[in-house]
Amino acid sequence: MSLSPRDTPVIETARLRLRPRRVDDAEALHPAFADFETMQYWSNAPYADIGQTRENLAKTDPAWRNWAITLKDSDTAIGLAAAGEKRQGNVSEIGYMLMRPYWGGGLATEAVTALIDQIFAEGQRRVVADTDPDNAASRALLERLGFTLEARLRAEWETHLGIRDTTLYGLLKAEWDPRVR
Repeated sequence: MSLSPRDTPVIETARLRLRPRRVDDAEALHPAFADFETMQYWSNAPYADIGQTRENLAKTDPAWRNWAITLKDSDTAIGLAAAGEKRQGNVSEIGYMLMRPYWGGGLATEAVTALIDQIFAEGQRRVVADTDPDNAASRALLERLGFTLEARLRAEWETHLGIRDTTLYGLLKAEWDPRVR
């Protein structure tokens, strides 16, 4: 099954709604994109102005689908989730960000769980995630969801922090149990 950004479904959970990301989400999300702590492990430094945030949200890649994470009773974005096909119909990579005021309440786990459910329901056999080795919160979330640390690639990325290693995590459909969190 070939996926495209046009096929970005709305996904609902008990507390959240993941809907297709829009450029006008920039106003709500700019505080995250401007925050050093939120952007610390991204490939670029925090954005100096909202124009950079709009430009980022306007970018499209046909291999990636992008969602805004909102609370179920609101349409205001509080984070982002993305899924990109690495190998058509077989393997997807995920990414996610949640604004700092929403950290620690299980919302990232809820959003990523829903995203993984969607990917596996679409027939993918494997989900991967690429994260900075020092990003303890993201690594803990992936491990809590059953991902396996498969590799550490040394000096893989050049970011605003300098040359960085990366850790690669993988999860097979046969291993997925969304009840384990």
